[in-house]
Amino acid sequence: MAPAAASSSALLPAGTFSTARPVAGRPAGQRLPTRVAAASRTTTARSPAACLSVGGRRRGAEAVRASAGGAPAASLPAALLFDCDGVLVDTEKDGHRISFNETFAERELGVSWDVELYGELLKIGGGKERMTAYFSKMGWPAKAPKTDDERKEFIASLHKRKTELFMALIEKKLLPLRPGVQRLIDEALGKGVKVAVCSTSNEKAVSAIVSCLLGPDRAEKITIFAGDVVPRKKPDPAIYLLAATTLGVDPSSCVVVEDSTIGLAAAKAAGMKCIVTKSGYILDSFPPPFSKTSYRRLRGRGAATAIPSFKKIKCRGAQLIQIHLQGAYLMDPRKYTAEEDFATADAVFDCIGDPPEVRFDLEFCANLLQKQFVS
Repeated sequence: MAPAAASSSALLPAGTFSTARPVAGRPAGQRLPTRVAAASRTTTARSPAACLSVGGRRRGAEAVRASAGGAPAASLPAALLFDCDGVLVDTEKDGHRISFNETFAERELGVSWDVELYGELLKIGGGKERMTAYFSKMGWPAKAPKTDDERKEFIASLHKRKTELFMALIEKKLLPLRPGVQRLIDEALGKGVKVAVCSTSNEKAVSAIVSCLLGPDRAEKITIFAGDVVPRKKPDPAIYLLAATTLGVDPSSCVVVEDSTIGLAAAKAAGMKCIVTKSGYILDSFPPPFSKTSYRRLRGRGAATAIPSFKKIKCRGAQLIQIHLQGAYLMDPRKYTAEEDFATADAVFDCIGDPPEVRFDLEFCANLLQKQFVS
């Protein structure tokens, strides 16, 4: 019997597919970086180091340049490495997810991934791996084969069709580049900095994004590392280490632009500087906090506590486990929060940004390699 379509709150608790904290893969003796707290949010509540200009505060990139205090210009990065989905284009919610669901519908599998569920599945690197993990957890469709080898072929065929549907969306240019992507790439290429895209997505899909949205001239100058080019996907650092080796650059001279915790973990494990630009999924994962009084009361009740029916809840030292139970959710104070997911990033922004709201530029990346800046 085919599994019914399900929401993540009912079937897939947050953390089911969670990865280890990024610091777990750090080589022994390597010092943790000081975070450049240049994050900004789309909500009215902003961090003290928000990258947008508020109340006379300088933008994040300007503040970092000013902190250099007239020192000689920093050397440019040897390479600028971009993730694809969520960094170049906000593809996940209205691109990949839609294409997966259309594929499932064509095959009459009785499966549909809603927005919240797909957000949890993004903690798994790679589309084929994502489907395999989901079906292994929730049950394989009735139309799926029974042996492991046949299931691998089944997953591969689903992923091939999903990629075709996704590429059709890209070719129609229904998903635009994120703000600042083209500007930063042009700046890097113009100054001789090598540019690459490192993604767990299918290579054809990534190539289509680069070629269709950045144009063939830029595409010729951008190296793509994607799909099954490495045996282990993010959060494993293999794809970033392969990029450094192929481009002939030292990992420590590279700056990575990522949007996810698994991508950040991969970049840091490779020994590279990493800037996080929060994608639509990440921005949506920061709900309004509830009161400290409520939090203290919950903390006093133990590790798993039923609370009133909030859609999402955020508090320091705890992460919502999204298990719907009689109009309530469960709170586990032992989990770390979404706020802490990017604690090892060298900088965090809401996007790269175009004028007049540029969040960071190539000079910012160069300064990042020389010194850790704080707000």
